[in-house]
Amino acid sequence: MEENLKQKSTQINSDFTKAQELGFNSNDFIRITKRNINLETVSNQFQLLINGLPNINIDRPAILNDGIEPLSEEQAKYFATIFDGKKKNIKIKKFVPASGAASRMFKFLTEFINEYKPEEETINAYINRKKDKNLPIFLVAKEKFAFYDAVLESAKKLLPNFETCSKDEQDYAFINAMLSPSHYNFANKPKGVLPFHKYANNHIATAIEEHLNECVSYACSNNESHLHFTVSEEHQEEFEEIINKIKSKFESQNSISINVNYSYQDKATDVIAVDLDGKPFRDDNDQLVFRPGGHGALIENLNTLQADVIFIKNIDNVIQNHIQEVALYKKALAGKLTLLQESIFEYLKILDSGLISENNLLEIVQFSTANLKISITEDFSKYTKESKIEYLHTLLNRPIRVCGMVKNEGEPGGGPFWVRDVKGNTYLQIIEASQIDANQTKILEKSTHFNPVDLVCSTKNFKGEYFDLTQYIDANTGFIVEKNNNGKLLKAYELPGLWNGAMANWITVFVEVPLFTFNPVKTVNDLLKPAHQSVNG
Repeated sequence: MEENLKQKSTQINSDFTKAQELGFNSNDFIRITKRNINLETVSNQFQLLINGLPNINIDRPAILNDGIEPLSEEQAKYFATIFDGKKKNIKIKKFVPASGAASRMFKFLTEFINEYKPEEETINAYINRKKDKNLPIFLVAKEKFAFYDAVLESAKKLLPNFETCSKDEQDYAFINAMLSPSHYNFANKPKGVLPFHKYANNHIATAIEEHLNECVSYACSNNESHLHFTVSEEHQEEFEEIINKIKSKFESQNSISINVNYSYQDKATDVIAVDLDGKPFRDDNDQLVFRPGGHGALIENLNTLQADVIFIKNIDNVIQNHIQEVALYKKALAGKLTLLQESIFEYLKILDSGLISENNLLEIVQFSTANLKISITEDFSKYTKESKIEYLHTLLNRPIRVCGMVKNEGEPGGGPFWVRDVKGNTYLQIIEASQIDANQTKILEKSTHFNPVDLVCSTKNFKGEYFDLTQYIDANTGFIVEKNNNGKLLKAYELPGLWNGAMANWITVFVEVPLFTFNPVKTVNDLLKPAHQSVNG
């Protein structure tokens, strides 16, 4: 007992000394300790902020038949059938990042409320002054939104003489009712709880409901479906209210039990900002400023899930129509994953046994290069047999992900590329445009596909043990951002993205999927697209 107290005291003193070296005082140290933030991690992040992130060496874009595998409808049906045949023996879970607020979704409407001058100009004059292309679309088509009727009623209460007012006054009241904290407050709510779709029977469905609908279509086995949302703690109750209202309907209609659980982004993954001189950034009260580490922090949440196959899909990428077609391609990716996993596990067992011939080693090399797109070091042939076994074991004994890719039609965001490491080997990675150096923009221009965040993952090894996913992160693929805090500039390190650097060292396979499987709602006007409108209405 006494020895343990001594060790603990020594560790605290050591940590405090480290904190002082990083520019923190005793109050800072207490706050950092309460958040369980690792000081060594902070030190590494500060070094990255001071020295900058190393450039990612893009070799070429991944394109069809060079990094991206084609998938015909017949092939999709074949792989989906494989998955359907195997799923009774595996546990399946769907993982949906859903913690962010919908502020960007309503950005142009928030700007309108803040900057429109009703006493001085018409809405049309505002549109011309701001060159706003989104607002006129919203106003012309607002009756098509699932939330129209409810918001209209609220607008009428907000403006008692609504019926006799000008159209500008009515439109202003409508948008104000949508965004006002005392009314619907849409911009400050998570996307998952917003009314996304209106069905022919006037049923209004949220994105949460559509994810349940998808779960029973492809992410279930043995009459069970497991759905995991990452949420902000203050929003969990809203999620639960929606789930409690609709879950039993899906369960009875599909003779299935749906298990829903939640997790929050760990405060220990928050990052500490610095000023432009590289010193810890402080607010007006001389307190450290902590920032969320970005969606890359969710690798910690994913790391706690226990399942054989995990589907990952963003909260806003849902569809009102053609759910069975979407399910087909999700199951196809899962079927592809399970077949690859079986082969990988079989090879790992052979490597582990020690009873392996040179022909076996050659077969594993050919499988790795052809099926997994893994680059084998040029010196491999010179290795001893024992070194070859160790090398191939390390290459194959990793988490696996099969990622759907869609043809790029101008969507902003990341895409699939071949990246070259310091040893000259190439590997597949999802890279954000912001990570690509200016002198490599020509490579970016040749990119043909986009990352829709359509992943199917295996996080268990060939012995049935779960990988520690934090061991497969490439910290050098994070992001350095500059932000304004009450008029003062700060810099912060954002963690490698969940499907970017956080999975950089996974076995990665890219498969082309149809564009109709990708229907994100980045702005409210995206809800006007056919995928989000009733086929009957």
